Amino acid sequence: MRTPRLFIAILFFTVGLSFSLSAQEAISYETKNDILYREGDELTDYMKDRCHLDIYYPANKVDFTTIIWFHGGGITGGEKFVPDEWKNKGVAVVAVNYRLSPKVKCPEYIEDAAAAVAWGFHHIAEYGGSAERIVVSGHSAGGYLASMVGLDKHYLEAFGVDADKIAALVPFSGHTITHFTIRSERGIPGTQPIVDEYAPLYFVRPDAPPLYLITGDRELEMLGRYEENAYMYRMMKVAGHQQSHLYEMDGFDHGSMPLPAYPLTLRILKELDLL
Repeated sequence: MRTPRLFIAILFFTVGLSFSLSAQEAISYETKNDILYREGDELTDYMKDRCHLDIYYPANKVDFTTIIWFHGGGITGGEKFVPDEWKNKGVAVVAVNYRLSPKVKCPEYIEDAAAAVAWGFHHIAEYGGSAERIVVSGHSAGGYLASMVGLDKHYLEAFGVDADKIAALVPFSGHTITHFTIRSERGIPGTQPIVDEYAPLYFVRPDAPPLYLITGDRELEMLGRYEENAYMYRMMKVAGHQQSHLYEMDGFDHGSMPLPAYPLTLRILKELDLL
């Protein structure tokens, strides 16, 4: 049994982290809601309605780490939220909404994700955070968006940001092949895998940010989500990427795997000296 031991270790880490934070000077937190992260004179009504983010941040701390978090929902649904497991942990969380299919088509929602990450780089210092300590994460469709923005550099380049400045990518159960909603937009069934310019796998490279792939149990996950991520991990290693990691949350399905993945993310940040 691989992951139960890992899960127990994560729980001990979380308890220890709680004691550590309580021993420090009390940190107060603030939340700013519904910040429009897209700019320009050509914003559509849907962009004005949907392209908002919330920021939850430690108000009396400086140079803190920020997790930019994309919700799941198959790129057809879902709403931004700040995971409770990341509150009061010394980090900021930027929770992002993005436009959804079928109101828009690929790559517009990927471009929204890039705009939100760029907002973090350009504005986090205004809240006391450090642009050198930005982590990009998300669950399911959100994990896919995190990987696309971090691996295909042209999306962030459009907003004046180098994707390699991301401190870490931590996708939860994200597609590494082309997302099934993008395939659906083309009339391709979800059981037919495609790897093209809308697949994180297409952008395997040795100089990418540190990559921490987390999935649910391979026997419980959606379709072949674990195997996709395992292949991504292996190909990144083959390409010479030195900081690729793969975690399988044994006993947790696609929907429940964030339960152990949230504290695991905090452990990862601790190991990277980001917490």
